Amino acid sequence: MPVELVAKRVEQSRPIHVLRNGEIGRLAEHEQRWLAATGFKAEPGQLALLPAPDGSLGGAVLGLGDRGGAEAALLCGTLGRDLPAGDWHFESALPRPELAALAACLGAYRFTRYADRPGNEVRLALPNGIERDRVSILADGICLARDLINTPASDLGPEALESAARELAGKAGARCSVIVGEELLERNLPMIHAVGRAASQAPRLIDLQWGNMDAPKVTLVGKGVCFDTGGLDIKPSSSMLLMKKDMGGAANVLGLASMIMRCGLHLRLRVLIPAVENSIAGAAFRPGDILRSRKGLTVEIGNTDAEGRLVLADALALADEEAPELIIDMATLTGAARVALGPDLPPFFTQDEELAATLGEISADIADPMWRMPLWRAYGEGLSSKVADLNNVVEGGFAGAITAALFLQRFVEKAGSWVHFDIYAWNPKAKPHAPVGGEAQCIRSLFRLLQSRYP
Repeated sequence: MPVELVAKRVEQSRPIHVLRNGEIGRLAEHEQRWLAATGFKAEPGQLALLPAPDGSLGGAVLGLGDRGGAEAALLCGTLGRDLPAGDWHFESALPRPELAALAACLGAYRFTRYADRPGNEVRLALPNGIERDRVSILADGICLARDLINTPASDLGPEALESAARELAGKAGARCSVIVGEELLERNLPMIHAVGRAASQAPRLIDLQWGNMDAPKVTLVGKGVCFDTGGLDIKPSSSMLLMKKDMGGAANVLGLASMIMRCGLHLRLRVLIPAVENSIAGAAFRPGDILRSRKGLTVEIGNTDAEGRLVLADALALADEEAPELIIDMATLTGAARVALGPDLPPFFTQDEELAATLGEISADIADPMWRMPLWRAYGEGLSSKVADLNNVVEGGFAGAITAALFLQRFVEKAGSWVHFDIYAWNPKAKPHAPVGGEAQCIRSLFRLLQSRYP
């Protein structure tokens, strides 16, 4: 990672001044004159370099505008992206210093698998009291998710996603088993098999387990559709351009699992990822097919492009069988969620009022956006079928994110609590702490939740 966090300031370290509107007067007079001459206004995320009296680089100023708290801290992502190489330290008191340090690391992220995109090697001395290792663990988990999402399906199909999970398990001392191909039918995971059977790489269920057997059970389920053509209800070409990110749910739960395991939280973790490619071939499942699920419910296929809920349903049913305290599922599930809330504000769904309130508080506190949407039961009537227990879509398309969540809810009964996140997993516009491309959404909040419950 281009930003290295260090515990102690070295003698040649340069200062970073973090200023809000109206605070430029805190600087030396020659620095104020320089900033006035260069048009610096302390706008949010604006970075200016300061000359030393001898003409060398003397320091930097980061503008916060009128922002405070966590939103101001995230503006420190500009430092990781734009600071010149060398040793730096914060001269000003920071808003939320640990989050500011994390933002600096995240702002430095570059996806370099296919093209060399060197960044400046910045060493950032942290203020006292910041847990440097914890910041690095969170940054690594987020960047793992970003790397996986940014990798195209040509190099990240179901086999490579399995390899990524196995690699993570190996580093953490976790167990990882995989059910592949026809064995999915033998092990009663028929909808995962149906969705992925037409692809050149066999569908599979990845099952990662970690922690003490007697610890509280928490299960993460992530949608791992490595590419989605839409199936026989094929997407238009423009809608396929970003379908490499349709495994964003899987990437996010792996990033979260990395944080959990490296920090040693006191829980029994299980990660379930149905990894498939929704392809078009003679073996593809069809509109009008009726699939039997692991739970025994039969599902009429109203649209093959609503495949994510099918693979998640089998994985959720499996997760639910051991009645964990908490099931969290994450999926790039519906365009309707983006229409309702846009790309930066993922909706979540749960019947657990305490969990919803806690997530809302954490989200606001650390500027990790999410918004609760209702499991409006009456809309579930639209999932009825004349020939099966339910359809995988509703007619008309209204309330698509809600009806998708209601579909998934049918497959969870025994868990103490369940929450579903419908994420976009992509930044269409750059932010100080996040370039355009794959993104981890909501996992900072989820980690904070789990850390508070299972320290």
